[in-house]
Amino acid sequence: MATAFEVLSPGFLTTVQDRGRLTYRRIGMPTAGALDQYSFRIANMLVGNNPLAACLETTYIGPTLRVLCNTVIALTGALCDAAINGKPMAQWKAIKVHSGDIISIGQALNGVRSYLSVACGIDVPLIMESRSTFIRGKIGGIEGRALKKGDEIGIFTSSDLEPCDSNAIPEPYKPTWSSDITLRVILGPQDNHFSENGLATFFNSTYTITEESDRMGYRLNGNGIAYVSWEAGQIISDPIPLGAVQIPPNGQPIITLMDAQTTGGYPKIATICTADLSLIAQGKPGDKVHFTAIGNDEAVKSLREQEQKISILGTMMKSHPQEDGQYFHVMVNGLPFDVWVKPE
Repeated sequence: MATAFEVLSPGFLTTVQDRGRLTYRRIGMPTAGALDQYSFRIANMLVGNNPLAACLETTYIGPTLRVLCNTVIALTGALCDAAINGKPMAQWKAIKVHSGDIISIGQALNGVRSYLSVACGIDVPLIMESRSTFIRGKIGGIEGRALKKGDEIGIFTSSDLEPCDSNAIPEPYKPTWSSDITLRVILGPQDNHFSENGLATFFNSTYTITEESDRMGYRLNGNGIAYVSWEAGQIISDPIPLGAVQIPPNGQPIITLMDAQTTGGYPKIATICTADLSLIAQGKPGDKVHFTAIGNDEAVKSLREQEQKISILGTMMKSHPQEDGQYFHVMVNGLPFDVWVKPE
């Protein structure tokens, strides 16, 4: 292990995250992990890491770090006011840094969350096969909390990894984040608990992300969505898939994210397709949200297209190890499942 960074300023909310605890929802453990999985995975690709390597997820305002060893970094996700030694820092590109350099990740200018990867990955304890921080449970990352001033961040060292500082992402593969977000959803599993007017309201309304939004879930405000009856709003707690849109008694949607509980008793009118989860992860209070219905085939197609895009980028990156499988959230007969698909 080597010590890569000293935290001079922690930013608003900066945590260590990786792909998450992929198979522990069955025992009630939230997934945690990077909210914007696309940006997270690309950040690791750029520095030649294993795609599961831990990196830093920043929120709104990122940290200021002193570099303590020569290494390679990359910053993806939200467009930020970022600099190295006071000079503008490129994003979606691998960059060589040297001991004594100062990295400052300022305010997010477009989007909310950025991902700072470092060659070989951040070295924190592995808990339930993940290094991700779950703050509510005080698990993972650095003592189960966000970064604070004075923290030192260690990284792995590997003679097998060859960090490359010439990797860069072509413009067509860089996402852009909008303050007017359209999310594709699959109805269910409890869409039959809502009236025709309730469903029409859900799809025809514009909702606003409220300040009561975090890694656990986004609360929206707008036209209330009606149940078929009072009894329809009272269900026995059942599994909550990632991206489920719950409707509590006040009729205001709640989108569940990586730190959400694994079961709940609010009816779920729809579930966001996996390929669109990065869009809501980059949303901020005040942004507008619309929902549009799609079928299972279109949802699968959109995910395949995203995975193909990532695969193409992987072949373009120098010294990038291939992924050892893909993780998906799927619904089967109204029930959510976590699936890890390994290549043949």
